[in-house]
Amino acid sequence: MNERSKYKTKQREILMDYLMSKQGVHVTAGDICEHFKAQGSSIGQSTVYRQLERLVDEGIINKYIIDVGSPACFEYVSSDSHEDAEVCFHCKCEKCGKLIHLHCDELEDIQLHLFDAHRFKMDPIRTVFYGCCDQCI
Repeated sequence: MNERSKYKTKQREILMDYLMSKQGVHVTAGDICEHFKAQGSSIGQSTVYRQLERLVDEGIINKYIIDVGSPACFEYVSSDSHEDAEVCFHCKCEKCGKLIHLHCDELEDIQLHLFDAHRFKMDPIRTVFYGCCDQCI
C-alpha cells in the first residue's frame, strides 16, 4: 500500500481488494456500491466516494471523466504515480456506452506528432474516441 496512505481501515482494505481484482477494468462508484451491497457489506456510499478520491490522490487508481452525461470511472493502476502509468486512450460506444481501453503504438505516434509538429500536448487520459463497438455495429 502507498506510504502516503493515512488511513488503513478495514473498509479501505476491502475496497482495495475489490479494485485490485478489477485491474484493467473501469468501474464507477455506483458499480462498487452495488457490488458491496450485493455482498452484504457495510461499506456506505459516502465511504466509497471518500476512499476513491483518496486513492486517486495517492496515485493508486486513475479517475476518468469521459463526458458530462456519464459518471466518473475508476481503474486500479497500482501504487505507482500517474506519470509512470502506461499510456491509455479510450473508445466509447455511442450506442451501448461501453468504454474500451486502447493501448496502441500508432496513437502514441500521433501524440508525438501533435507535439513535434504542432506544439500541442495531448492528454491520453482525457482523449476519447467516439463510435460503435464491435457488438453494436
